[in-house]
Amino acid sequence: MRYLAIEHAPVSLACQAGQSSWLCTTFHLAISGYNNSVFGWVAVIAAALNLVRPSIVLMTVAIAAAGMGLVLHNAGLAGLAAGLLILSLARPAPAAD
Repeated sequence: MRYLAIEHAPVSLACQAGQSSWLCTTFHLAISGYNNSVFGWVAVIAAALNLVRPSIVLMTVAIAAAGMGLVLHNAGLAGLAAGLLILSLARPAPAAD
């Protein structure tokens, strides 16, 4: 996303000039998500929920959002989410019945 649309000069200039395509829509969504730290907040919330109640779905969402946050320079919140994910891996295994 970052190298295909946001930092690629021809695509960025075309989208800012008003061109309408799926790539420009994705470009605008990524920029607004970056400006509001959406990727970092989603990663932190999913990682915190995964810490409380582990789930493969929450782990997947947290990893994907933290990765996007780190790549798109939302490193503060995405780094916190990565730390919470590491803590969730340190939980003891559930006792056998």
